Amino acid sequence: MTYVLKSKNKTLELSKPIIMGILNATPDSFSDGGQFNTYETACQHADEMIEQGAKIIDIGGESTRPGAPDVSLEKELARVIPVIKHVSHKDVWISIDTSKPEVMKQAVEAGAHLINDVRALQEPGALEMAASLDVPVCLMHMQGTPRTMQTAPKYQDVIEDIAAFFEERIKACIDAGIKREHIILDPGFGFGKTLEHNLAILKYQKEFHRFDSPVLIGLSRKSMFKHLLDRDVDERLAGSLAGALISAQQGAHIIRVHDVAETADVLAVVEACQ
Repeated sequence: MTYVLKSKNKTLELSKPIIMGILNATPDSFSDGGQFNTYETACQHADEMIEQGAKIIDIGGESTRPGAPDVSLEKELARVIPVIKHVSHKDVWISIDTSKPEVMKQAVEAGAHLINDVRALQEPGALEMAASLDVPVCLMHMQGTPRTMQTAPKYQDVIEDIAAFFEERIKACIDAGIKREHIILDPGFGFGKTLEHNLAILKYQKEFHRFDSPVLIGLSRKSMFKHLLDRDVDERLAGSLAGALISAQQGAHIIRVHDVAETADVLAVVEACQ
């Protein structure tokens, strides 16, 4: 099914998989922490990803890697708002990767079109803020918190447990006044999941299309490839591309990646064979 996202007089057609480029303006993200945590390097990297084919730039100022510490509101704003303002002059959608209502507000005011929340708008005031901003939201599944999520995660059935979570959060969003067509779903690879859980999600991700919402897949460079392939974080490109290929074949709408150019090549090959 083709979805069309609308935000602030911009539209984004999801008739084929599109790329969301990751921009971590942080010193401690699991893969690229510290590489783009100055204004100049962050802006340059955003420009590069746009040129390589990213349709969305996902800007985050707080690491959500396992064990990551909390970041103050002031520090997170200082990291993301200047970069959002720079990217807002480009022909691209901007996503703000945050769970803080005030960051959502200031990010949208600065030019962001989409809220990408790993906590699925469960922080106090987040639902109400997202509803008031009237932009699309991505609800990600996470078991636990970034500090605790990889401490022996357990599920009765990982696919059905995530589906139940989505059902509950979709209802909460609609009850808060968020438009149904503004909801995007992310099963949350690596967020409270073992390798077996992650592989099950990769294999059966089509199950999440039952909710009639766009599905976002983010498995780029994640530790599942360390456990599966025994690869360090800078050696996971092949695994990440394989995951992107499988996700595209299963109907994923947005693929969130670090390696935009290489993923764009994979998706071009997939499209050529449709």
